[in-house]
Amino acid sequence: MGHALLNLEVLYLNENRLFGVIPDSISNCSNLINLAFEDNHFSGTLPTSLGNLRLLEKLFIDGNMLTNDVESPELSIINSLVNCNYLETVHLDDNPLDAILPSSIGNLSSSLELLSAWGCGLKGIIPNQLGNLSSLIALDLHSNNLVGFIPPILDRASKLQVLDLSNNRLSGPIPDSLCDLPDLYALFLSNNQLFGSLLKCFGNSTSLRKIYLDSNHLISRMPSSLCYLKDLLELDLSSNFLDGFIPNDIEGLKALSLLNMSRNQISGNIPVTIGQLQNLISLSLEQNKLEGSIPKQISQIVSLESLDLSLNKLSGSIPVSLERLEYLKYFNVSFNELSGKIPSAGCFKNFSSASFMFNKELCGNPRFHVPPCHSTHHSRIKIRLLIALASLGASLIITFVIIAFVLTKRQRKLKVPSMTDIGFPWDKLRISYNELSRATCSFSQNNLVGSGSFGSVYKGTLDDGMLIAVKVFNQSEDALDSFNVEIEVLKNLRHRNLTKVITGCFAIDFKALVLEYMPNGSLDQWLHSQRNFLDMVQRLNIMIDVACALDYLHNGYTIPVCDKVVN
Repeated sequence: MGHALLNLEVLYLNENRLFGVIPDSISNCSNLINLAFEDNHFSGTLPTSLGNLRLLEKLFIDGNMLTNDVESPELSIINSLVNCNYLETVHLDDNPLDAILPSSIGNLSSSLELLSAWGCGLKGIIPNQLGNLSSLIALDLHSNNLVGFIPPILDRASKLQVLDLSNNRLSGPIPDSLCDLPDLYALFLSNNQLFGSLLKCFGNSTSLRKIYLDSNHLISRMPSSLCYLKDLLELDLSSNFLDGFIPNDIEGLKALSLLNMSRNQISGNIPVTIGQLQNLISLSLEQNKLEGSIPKQISQIVSLESLDLSLNKLSGSIPVSLERLEYLKYFNVSFNELSGKIPSAGCFKNFSSASFMFNKELCGNPRFHVPPCHSTHHSRIKIRLLIALASLGASLIITFVIIAFVLTKRQRKLKVPSMTDIGFPWDKLRISYNELSRATCSFSQNNLVGSGSFGSVYKGTLDDGMLIAVKVFNQSEDALDSFNVEIEVLKNLRHRNLTKVITGCFAIDFKALVLEYMPNGSLDQWLHSQRNFLDMVQRLNIMIDVACALDYLHNGYTIPVCDKVVN
């Protein structure tokens, strides 16, 4: 080919299965303008003879297995291409070149507009001489092993529109000179080791449409000047050490379609002005220190497809208005402090429990693996009732305060026992055996609440409609001793987690305490019945309140109650 086609001007062999070396004889085709060998299986050394193609304008040899001259640590093809005075485009990407960019790169054609050498194993520093390429529009050196600083002299390549240096090992601050590139459209510096502050002067680079500075070591807060870029399309500042607040001026980024500020140390509230970003498709703020509620104004971003607010300290409820985001496909608010009902209509029909994990106060549809929602008012009443029942049903907790009266002594016959005042000065209510018998339908089995070793408890209704629980002690010696101990110990007890004792009825052959009635059944019933449900938080609250009552019985009374019972 190199001997028979001497007048050849264009040769496209790209995207085939060609292999072997590129023959030096190709340089005999001195009229070649465009040469494309990309995406084949060529191997061997990258031929420096290509520099003899003096009329060459476009060179595509990317996507092969070509190597650099083993005798030269520098990229030798660059030295040879210096002779191509009309060169406009060079693609060396995705070849195992493993070489250093030579300073002669600044001597390439003054017409060079695009230089791409990503994924080539390039190492060493970026030569300052790159700034000499005055016509350069795009420079792509991403995914190499380049080190050192970004050359500040790059601003001399004043026509530069795309700069991609991502996925290298570059360090140092972002040079201010990048703000002096009047046509800079896209800046990709992701996944390096850059440090320092975000440049405030970026706010003056009105040509910018894409900024990717993620996965570096940048500090400080997001400057408000960035919000002046009303035509910016994509902004990624994730995985840095940014702090401070999200500026309220963020509404100035009118054209923004992607905003990623995740994995930083940003605090404060999510500004409600974020709802003005009408073109936003992806919003990622996860793994920060954000507080406050989720702004309902986010529902105004009708184009939103992805929203990630996980791993923050957000509280309050999930706005129901978010159901209107019909294009929302990904939603994550896990690991926050949210509460209330999870919306279930609209886009929320497509979300799973993974979107809401580790928000202990959320409730809603069981498919989200959260407890069902209950009225706050009724939930509190039920918990208090359950606490009272737990105190009543637990034999280890003495829960009675006695206001009783001693009945006059009579002979033990079939006569009705009389009632005697037993000295509870705080409550002068008097109740007789007849009233208790009438209230409990003669202590009917239908009104039996429960039985224990010392007696039985009956449900009753007084003449005025008041519900009571009547604890009737049997006449065994142990039961009578228990009754006497309870009178002595409990008549001065007061605690919100102990059931209130109303009064008592006391005679030689009849002893009873009248207690406040708890209508919701026993704690045992709630714990073990399949018809009832207590979630882990409710169970924990009950245990805490029982422990508080025990602590009061041990330490909150002049003489510890448990010691007194034992004695």
